[in-house]
Formats: sequence, structure tokens, C-alpha cells
Amino acid sequence: QSEEGMELSYKNDDLLKQAKQIQDLSASTNNQLILIASISLLVGGIGVMNIMLVSVTERTKEIGLKKALGARRKRILLQFLTEASVLTSIGGVLGVLAGIALSQIISKISMTPVAISPLATVIAVVFSTVIGVVFGIIPAMKASKLNPIEALRSE
Repeated sequence: QSEEGMELSYKNDDLLKQAKQIQDLSASTNNQLILIASISLLVGGIGVMNIMLVSVTERTKEIGLKKALGARRKRILLQFLTEASVLTSIGGVLGVLAGIALSQIISKISMTPVAISPLATVIAVVFSTVIGVVFGIIPAMKASKLNPIEALRSE
């Protein structure tokens, strides 16, 4: 007790324990974000595959004509893989630009600095291109295996 009759108490906060709790929370949040991003990429990839399958279906006559004129399976496969990768690359670039623009806007509003990693932006665009190639393989293989006679006959 102090001289005036008031009780003084001492509270000891364990800073290492608090730091550990913050690290655990951060790791948990990162894992959740990775899970959400993975699901989003899977859904986006399936969307790209569906778009490419529709493209193959709509262009059946064109594919049949190319094959009838001597185009090899590899050439048609590469055409559709290129189309899928360009489609997703453009989406990746637009996504990165939107992310940069939004981060700049939020930075100005909240008066907090923002750091944008050039390496992360490049990795994001490359990753979106890889998603296009991976999910574009099935439609491209379907297109390359079309029988030219049946393809030309289809409406």
C-alpha cells in the first residue's frame, strides 16, 4: 500500500506471448487467404476451360477445314493453347492494374503508404498465363483430335 491508502498493482504483460499470438493469427489469416485464392483460381480455370470448349464447338468447321488443308494436330493444339494463354494473360494484366489502382486509391484515402512489388506483379501475370495453359489443354486436345470429315459436315 502507498502512504495515502491507495493500492498499487503491477501488471506484467508477456510481450513474447503477445507476439506469438499475433504471429499465429497472421498465419491463420494467410492460410485462409491461400485457400480462398486457390478456390478462386480453380473456378476461374474451369471458366476458361468452358469458354475454350465453346470456342472449339463454334469453330468446328474452321478446324475441319484447317485439318483438310493439311494442318497437323500439334498446330491446332498450339493455336488453342495460345488463345487460352493470351486470354488469361490479358485477364492477369487487367487484374494487376486494377489491384494497383485500388491500392493507390485506398492509400490516398487512408493516408497510408503502399508498396507494390514488381516481382509479385510479374509472378501474378505468369501464374494467370499458366492457369490458361493448364485449363486450356483439354479443349485444345479436343480440337486437335477432331476428324476433318465430320468437322466439315457439322453445322
